Amino acid sequence: MQPDPALVARFTVDLEKLTGGRPERIGIAVSGGPDSLALLLLAAAAYPDRVQAATVDHGLRTEAADEARFVGDVCNNLSVPHDILPPDWIEPPASNVPAKAREARYAALQSWSARKGVRWLATAHHLDDQAETLLMRLSRGAGIGGLAGIRSLNTWAGERTDAVVRPLLTWRKAELVALVREASLEAVDDPTNDSDALDRTRARRLLAAADWLDPARLAAASANLADAEEALAWTMGQVWEARGRVRGDEVIIDPRGLPRELQRRLLLRAFGHFTRENTIPGPKLMTLLDALLAGRTSTLADVKVEAGDKWRLSLAPPRRT
Repeated sequence: MQPDPALVARFTVDLEKLTGGRPERIGIAVSGGPDSLALLLLAAAAYPDRVQAATVDHGLRTEAADEARFVGDVCNNLSVPHDILPPDWIEPPASNVPAKAREARYAALQSWSARKGVRWLATAHHLDDQAETLLMRLSRGAGIGGLAGIRSLNTWAGERTDAVVRPLLTWRKAELVALVREASLEAVDDPTNDSDALDRTRARRLLAAADWLDPARLAAASANLADAEEALAWTMGQVWEARGRVRGDEVIIDPRGLPRELQRRLLLRAFGHFTRENTIPGPKLMTLLDALLAGRTSTLADVKVEAGDKWRLSLAPPRRT
């Protein structure tokens, strides 16, 4: 069941670029599909006695419990501790199931990694996933941050210092499938991943049908956009120091002379003092920005934004009923 030593060495380099050296302990999210099984095999070979694995059983399919136990058997053969985690919901969602399942999965994994003292949690996102993500987000009109795609490293929210790492983003799916096959393992096949209702399925089929769309080049474009996003985030830090001011219950920002994208980011940063930035819908924020640039005071997410040379944000008064 041991992978090719050359692949293990490659994996070690890819992971330790993200962790800054040999990790003391690493957690692996394993669904039982070929991608996560390959990640498990590589990690167990590279870091014996340092790996712990977890599988989230969402309870959305009757086969899921057996699949989680299958992962447990594979982990047992690799001498890797394994836990099966339930999602933190009373009953499965009735709508927007993929997004809500993903949110519940990461919440369960976050709690698990904290309990286990796991600083690095690795997931099996790969190059083909990155290419599909770029196409999906292009179709939705995403900005630079969205088009940067799947990040190789994401810190958890809050004050925690641990992070989610994705060491397989330069690996092709075919490589991972071959690795699992060579280990004589039969990976789980989740039929929901092939549903025509999912944007990702349609993007995957487009990539397979259009030979002029090279997943490696699409992933490279995402990496370039991630670099641009990093530069803009750094610039935004400087802009905020010069143009943003919190005064009591108000936030005052000076957008004059800034490029439109920096005005948008400055406005979003100001909203962060009243609510979580990721709860502000992008299209609505752009509509608000247009109104402010036209000199109109507006309200969004219960925050009043007064137009003028400087924009003043404050909680909107309660609506009369």
